[in-house]
Amino acid sequence: MIRKEDRNKKRKKRHLRVRNKIMGTAERPRLNVFRSSKNIYAQLIDDMAGHTLAAASSLDEEVKGKGVNGGTVDAARAVGELIAKRAVDKGYQSVVFDRGGYIYHGRVKALAEGAREGGLDF
Repeated sequence: MIRKEDRNKKRKKRHLRVRNKIMGTAERPRLNVFRSSKNIYAQLIDDMAGHTLAAASSLDEEVKGKGVNGGTVDAARAVGELIAKRAVDKGYQSVVFDRGGYIYHGRVKALAEGAREGGLDF
């Protein structure tokens, strides 16, 4: 059985390997995903300037108002739609997807699909 600490170390190592290859710019920011056991978070990041352009999480009132628990696939899809709405409002259509070292499955996949449905292109 793999301990949770070892699993997170492996995830961070994968994330660093991916981060060496992708970079968010002002024209095409990086859509970063962080998944905890109870919530999911997404950020649009301009790595050139070092700024977060927009953020959304399952803790936001827009997501909580839908009556979904923060650790579910439905919440992840709602967060994806919310981050897409906030990105489009600020004028960003195209992003680079950074899955944060997580497997593209379950909540991470649902967030990505929600963001695509909301109008983001990646």
